[in-house]
Amino acid sequence: MGVKTMLPSYELGFYALVVTCAVVYSGSGIFEASRDSVNRKAFRDGIKPGWHYFGRKMDVADFEWVMWFTSFRNVIIFALSGHVLFGKICSMTVPQHRAVVYMLYGVLAVLGSMGLVYLMIILSHCLVLYSVALAKQKWLCYVAGLCCLASFKVEPFSSWQSGFVTGAFDLQDVLFYGGSSFTIMRCMSFALESSEKKEGIYSIFDLLKYNFYLPFFFFGPVMTFDQFHAQVSTQELRRKDDEMRNIRVHALFHVGAIIAVDIFFHFFYILTLPSDLKFMNRLSDWSLAGLAYSNLVYDWVKAAVMFGVINTIARLDHLDPPQPPKCITMLYVFAETHFDRGINDWLCKYVYDHIGENHNNIIKELVATIATFAVTTLWLGPCEIVYIWSVFNCFGLNFELWVQKFFQLEPFAKLEAKMPAAMSRRIRAAFGAANFWAIVLYNILALNSLEFALLVTKRLLLMGFPVSTLSIWFITYCGVQLIKEHERILAIKEEECDKAKVE
Repeated sequence: MGVKTMLPSYELGFYALVVTCAVVYSGSGIFEASRDSVNRKAFRDGIKPGWHYFGRKMDVADFEWVMWFTSFRNVIIFALSGHVLFGKICSMTVPQHRAVVYMLYGVLAVLGSMGLVYLMIILSHCLVLYSVALAKQKWLCYVAGLCCLASFKVEPFSSWQSGFVTGAFDLQDVLFYGGSSFTIMRCMSFALESSEKKEGIYSIFDLLKYNFYLPFFFFGPVMTFDQFHAQVSTQELRRKDDEMRNIRVHALFHVGAIIAVDIFFHFFYILTLPSDLKFMNRLSDWSLAGLAYSNLVYDWVKAAVMFGVINTIARLDHLDPPQPPKCITMLYVFAETHFDRGINDWLCKYVYDHIGENHNNIIKELVATIATFAVTTLWLGPCEIVYIWSVFNCFGLNFELWVQKFFQLEPFAKLEAKMPAAMSRRIRAAFGAANFWAIVLYNILALNSLEFALLVTKRLLLMGFPVSTLSIWFITYCGVQLIKEHERILAIKEEECDKAKVE
């Protein structure tokens, strides 16, 4: 049924009230657990001194978040500030050469932070994949690119290459594997786009300008070569209406998100709590469900902040980078579940859509998802937990299509056509609620641990049945209805904008 189906306002108000009360109740349970566990021996490594004047310690279990705002903070500010400064000067004086300036600054930044050997390793992979691109054979580009990616993700090749980089500092491994992995994805995009170019081939300098754009180099997102090349080659640099205001608003939003996460970590130890399964068994089903959901929300916030800061820099350079990930709170279908929209766009263009085409054929969809998650597994680094995560999410994506095809059969299609549109929306939301928790449970495998995911699953589906299971399902159903209402409003606004453009 259509996305514009409307529900009574009193019904939506009831759903909002239920969700609000549930979030407050679950949050109070997590807050009490955080307060009671602060001095446990098992939590000493994850909780460090914080705001002494409030008497609160801080959850520091996330290495990435702590790294960004301690050891890497000054490096980020210094490197990106220099990039913005040189980029602005170049855009004002010689806009036709700005891509070259970005490349030179990026090369110098990589050289200064990681050394000459690392730069040579990166350049050697760029040269290999550029040479492969000359053949203009897609299959060869895929094979060479995935082999290069495996050389950074699979032992003993990974250790062998990293062993060439002498010296040691806290961020060496993070920058080594981050820059290397994103380099291979960019080089593969370059090679695949070059193979489709009808006449000639892009130059090696086009690849180097693309790869050494500093804001994207170490942490992404991946912007496909065709988009980057088209945007960075534009000589007439004009801002859209209110573009600078939007950039400032987004920058302030990310600063606010950083402050909010810092406050949150002083009162809710959502990352450290799951590490002690004995203590987890004492929590209520509601608190466990809230804890699992909070882990996903936090990971989305972390991705939104990281990519948001980088995207702000890219927009100042007159680029239109991949958008931050869609909020996990607004998701109830596997097809929209991703924490890195750049990698998702890359996978969709070169693997998922390429094989699955229109995604209506069950066999093609199965092959497409298996291939997509095989590449994703290699990208994340093959290990047991990644294998399990990939299998479950691959199954979830296919299961959605199977269910959709099943209910499109004649008896069900006729039945749905006869019922009121509002009732159809309610039934679909009930299925969406079950799907929402499948997404949560499948993804905390990778974001937290297998043991924690099994504990939450056991408590919510087995030990908590039927009271906890059905009540949490109903609350999630209320949340999905609110999401659908948000989607309905957006669809109406988009339709009005389209009509205005036509007129």
